[in-house]
Amino acid sequence: MPPGAKRLLRSVAAVLAAATWVVDARAVDGAAVSPVRVVSQTVGTDEMLIALADPGQIAALSKLAADPEFSAVAAQAAGYPRLEPNGDAESVLRYRPTLVLCANYSRAELVAQLRRAGVRVLVFADYTTMDDAYANLRRLARELGAEARAERLIAGCRLRMDRLSRTLRGVTPARVIAPSVYGAIPGADTTFQDLCDHAGAINLAATLGHLRGHAPPPVEQMLTWPVDEVVLGGWNAGEALAPFRQLSPYEYMDAVKSGRVALVKPYQLSCVSFHRVDGYEALARALHPGAFP
Repeated sequence: MPPGAKRLLRSVAAVLAAATWVVDARAVDGAAVSPVRVVSQTVGTDEMLIALADPGQIAALSKLAADPEFSAVAAQAAGYPRLEPNGDAESVLRYRPTLVLCANYSRAELVAQLRRAGVRVLVFADYTTMDDAYANLRRLARELGAEARAERLIAGCRLRMDRLSRTLRGVTPARVIAPSVYGAIPGADTTFQDLCDHAGAINLAATLGHLRGHAPPPVEQMLTWPVDEVVLGGWNAGEALAPFRQLSPYEYMDAVKSGRVALVKPYQLSCVSFHRVDGYEALARALHPGAFP
């Protein structure tokens, strides 16, 4: 048999098996039923799925689901199967899903292969704000028949946000940036901007740097910015700040030299689900400790 032929045959068999399963799962005596085997391909959809689905509906989660650096549901995710890193369609179809959850940054060829196999794929594309998170939660809830759960979660988030807004009333917003070792910082239209909007903070990359999305920092201009604190993700402020003490232009900033750090959990800087409310509260407490009892 030619090299690679066995793998090709296995892939074809997996696709055919998955397609058969989908036909069986979607129709019972001619009546449509809700999907009951869901595979999540991203951390954001992991977080929604665990919140909305019955345990038996979850076939597999993303490879990062149980990593607390990236996931708000690491502890809950530990009990579920997880996809292989850089897995192909075969690695997803082995779980015989009736529904796969992806994002617009998922590999296009993977999404196409899953759809060719007859599997329903939801691709989530908007996740910059909490309103986006609510819309995504409701969209998935409709697929799972979990609308009531979604509305309870949304109501709980709104209650927490209203309480936080009242707590921060009258505080002076902190002027912040979120430095990165990867040559870009977040400006407007980012999850970090959303954090700032709800945590009593001004994102100087947006207001003074006029940056949108994640963009290269204006190095010389940044040295004139009145940064009160740098916002970092990590478990220890000293360790999180260490790379920036030797990285230009951050090493020359007073906030870095003085160790003025607002620390949040790593996943909270990039959370795209409704769990971002945890980040709102954490950042607000780090920037305005005097406002909290």
